[in-house]
Amino acid sequence: MEKLFYIDSYIKNFTAEIVEVKEKDDKYHVLLDKTAFYPGGGGQYCDLGTIDNIHVLDVYEENEKIYHVLEKKPNRIHKVKCEIDWDRRAYGMQHHFGQHVISACFNNEYNAKTVGFHLGKDFSTVDIEGFFKEDDIMKIENMCNEIIRENIPVEFLNINKKEAKKLKIKDDLSKLSNNIRVVKFGDYDINLCCGVHVKNTLDLRVIKIKKFEKYKKATRIEFLCGTKAIEDMLKRDSYLNKICKLLSSNEEDAYKGIENLNNKLNEVNKENRKLEEIISNYEVKEMIEDAEKINNMNIIIKTYENKTMNYINKIANKITEIDNNVGLFALINDDKLNLLFACSKNLNKLDMNLLLKDSIKLVDGKGGGSKVLAQGGGKNNGNLDSLFDYVKIKIKSI
Repeated sequence: MEKLFYIDSYIKNFTAEIVEVKEKDDKYHVLLDKTAFYPGGGGQYCDLGTIDNIHVLDVYEENEKIYHVLEKKPNRIHKVKCEIDWDRRAYGMQHHFGQHVISACFNNEYNAKTVGFHLGKDFSTVDIEGFFKEDDIMKIENMCNEIIRENIPVEFLNINKKEAKKLKIKDDLSKLSNNIRVVKFGDYDINLCCGVHVKNTLDLRVIKIKKFEKYKKATRIEFLCGTKAIEDMLKRDSYLNKICKLLSSNEEDAYKGIENLNNKLNEVNKENRKLEEIISNYEVKEMIEDAEKINNMNIIIKTYENKTMNYINKIANKITEIDNNVGLFALINDDKLNLLFACSKNLNKLDMNLLLKDSIKLVDGKGGGSKVLAQGGGKNNGNLDSLFDYVKIKIKSI
C-alpha cells in the first residue's frame, strides 16, 4: 500500500482503487491501493474525511494495511474520490510538530526532557521534566517563535539502526526494526517520529503558550499553534478592545483600570461583609426570641429565597453556639429546594442527620451530615410546610 501522507502531508484530495471491503459490526472496513489518510500514531490522532462521499469514522493500521471504517458500503471500487478533513489534519500536524519545537527548545536551553504529550481537540499539552518559572516559559515561547521565523525545512529520513546511532538520536533504538523514520529540523532537533508534520517551521505560523502548571515531577504546558493560535489571539484582541471601550482607556491603561475596579470591589465586599455580620446578629437574636418552644428547646424555622447557603450556614452556626436551639432552614431557588438542619451540641438526644434523611423524602430529596448539622436538596413541590411540621412532631416525640 502506498502511504501518500508520507510522500506529501499536504494532499487533501486523491483518487484510489478499493482493494477490499470487510463488514464488521454494521460498519465497512475499506482497504485502498493507496491512501492519504493517516492512521494515527506517535501521539497524533487519525485522519477523517470522506470516501465516495461516505463519512470516514476511523482509520487504523493492521498487518501493514490501512483500513478506513465507513458508515455504509461504497457504491463503486474504481477511481473512488477521497477527501481529507483538512482542518483536523492541519490542527494535528501543527500541534504535533509544535510539540517537537517546544521540546527541542527546553532540551537545548535547560537540558530538560519531554515526559508527556497530549494532542487535544481545543488545545494541546506537553509535560517537561522539572519545574519552571514564568520567565523561563516566556523565554522558551520567544525561542520557539524565532525558530518559526527562520523558515527551517522539516526533513524526514528513513534509516536503519546503524545510521540512527551515527546521528546520535536520543531515543531508545533497541526494540526497533531497521526501518526507522526520523524527523529533523536544522540543528535544533532530531528524533524518531511516525507522525505527519508541516513542511517547514514557518507553516506553524506562531506558537502561543496559554498557561503552565506543576504536574507530578514536571511542568505541564498548554499551548496552541498555527490557525488555532491566531484565532485565539484575534478573539482575545476583540475582548481587549471591548474592555478598553468600557473603561474608556487605551490598552496600556486597561490593566490599571481593571486593577482599580477590583480594589474598589474588594472594598465594597469588605464593607458588605461587615454589614452582613451586623444584620445576621440582629436576625439571630430576633429568631431566638420568636422561636417556638418545644420541651425547653427553641425551634427556629426560616425560609430564604435571596440568600446563599454560606449565609444560612453562618446563621445556623450563630444560633447553635447557644444552648437549646434547633434551626430548620430552607433555601428556595425556583423549582429547587435546599435544607439545612442544625442543633446546639448540648441537645445530645437529637440527631440532625436522621431527622433530615427521614423528612427530606417529602421533597423527593437526598442529604446527610452529622448529629449537629445536616444538609440536603430536593424539589420545591409545595411540601415544605408539611416537612417542617413532620420534623417538629419527631422532635416532640424525642
